[in-house]
Amino acid sequence: MQTWRPSQTIEVKALGLAWRNGLLLACEIQNDDGSLKGVRPLGGRLEFGESWRDALVREFDEELGVSVQVAGAPVILENIYTHHGVVGHEVAFVSNITFPDEAYSHDGPIEFLEDNGAPCRANWFDVNTLDCGGLELYPTGLKTALQEGTLKPA
Repeated sequence: MQTWRPSQTIEVKALGLAWRNGLLLACEIQNDDGSLKGVRPLGGRLEFGESWRDALVREFDEELGVSVQVAGAPVILENIYTHHGVVGHEVAFVSNITFPDEAYSHDGPIEFLEDNGAPCRANWFDVNTLDCGGLELYPTGLKTALQEGTLKPA
């Protein structure tokens, strides 16, 4: 198992909110011991000279092999966090996306590889059950944006 630590630079990310039957597609975030710490929407880093929209479409194509459409303007969240004692800092463009109906229509987890080859698992989650003493929803502030209507489930 690979241990992940935050980059010591500010990262700019694009994250896509894919919804199905009221559930959010989110990637599992694990602790070093393999236990589940929380979840975050899929997406990734912007490359130099790349728009957040292009990065979002590219990330879903690379990770899941699906073509998504960006649906609306993003909410921009700044996330300064600590993971296993290491501080991370990211700015995330978070937007709803249209996820193909026929893609991953089963209820089970979706297995894929990150660009560094690390195995990942995504699942469909009820956002209302996250941040309630169990799994955390990342980035920080996303659940509040959803609850306040700044971002609305598509």
